[in-house]
Amino acid sequence: MRSALLLALLGVIAAPAFAQQPAPVSSIRVTGDARVTARPDRAQIDLGVMTRAPSSQAAAADNARQFDAVLTAARAAAGPGAVLKTTSYSLTPNYQYHSSGTEPTLNGYTAVNMARVTLDDLTKVGAVIDAATKAGANQIQGIQFTLRDEDAARAQALKEAAHRARAKAEVLAEALGLRIVRVLSVEESGVHVTPIFVRPRAMAASATAQAATPVEAGTLDINADLALTVEVAPAAH
Repeated sequence: MRSALLLALLGVIAAPAFAQQPAPVSSIRVTGDARVTARPDRAQIDLGVMTRAPSSQAAAADNARQFDAVLTAARAAAGPGAVLKTTSYSLTPNYQYHSSGTEPTLNGYTAVNMARVTLDDLTKVGAVIDAATKAGANQIQGIQFTLRDEDAARAQALKEAAHRARAKAEVLAEALGLRIVRVLSVEESGVHVTPIFVRPRAMAASATAQAATPVEAGTLDINADLALTVEVAPAAH
């Protein structure tokens, strides 16, 4: 008898809970994407020195002397606002391999020292490369153009992606005889800023060279993607 009464009470208590469950809403889910462009205002130049010598000490010493001259020249060309820092250094043995299959022969060492020059005056990029190569830089890995502050460009791309998603949802709703009631959710898939990489043409490190290295920054692409879910209801007649 007690068990029957307990079950009855539980049924009475649970019944309102089931009755209060909200009815499922009708919704439309769409995606929106946008791409905006911006002029870069920062450049990063990766340059350095590679030296070879019979001994590791000689390779390292020659590299240090030449690399110091390169940094001095690059710093002078870039101006006081530039930042220079060493990014990598290696000292490796060189081996000559024989077709006979015998043990390879050690025939010297290679030292490589790389630095990154970061500057915000893009008009000086060519001058920095020229000064560095004239001072002995024989490794110019490339130039990367970026933005000092990406937030404004990211916000603009997101805003345009959201507008496109909303417009797409409104078109679908109208075509189906519906109206948008409210936004249920927004999911950002990502905002990507694509830097510009430039591989400068090979240059002769000659002090008599007269023409400056031409460098054109171009424009950056900022891409945004998001998904929008809206609640819809029958349109009023």
